[in-house]
Amino acid sequence: MRERIKELRHTLGLTQQEFADRLGIKRGALANYEVGRNEPIDAVVSLMCREFQVDETWLRTGQGEMFPHLSEDEILSRFLGETAFGEDGFRRRFLLALSRLDGEDWAALERILKKLNGT
Repeated sequence: MRERIKELRHTLGLTQQEFADRLGIKRGALANYEVGRNEPIDAVVSLMCREFQVDETWLRTGQGEMFPHLSEDEILSRFLGETAFGEDGFRRRFLLALSRLDGEDWAALERILKKLNGT
């Protein structure tokens, strides 16, 4: 499991500290999981799966895919949830700006996107 924990962290683009912080564990504990010194208890495995939407079978055995196939609604919901309650970064500011658009603004934005896409 150690390789998969490390692979998951790298896929998410997180440092050991960032990954550990999201789980509420110490960075040293995570480092021990990644080098194989310790195995995470079931509660920590469940927490990783819930926090990062990773497939538990993949995490434990390597079988299947890292992330289960999600519908567009699930992907959007996950993105909005992570963005709404995350740091006050660009994505959050961008979504806040979008929330202030009226119908005319949305129509203008749609025309711009169509132009950019060449349609």
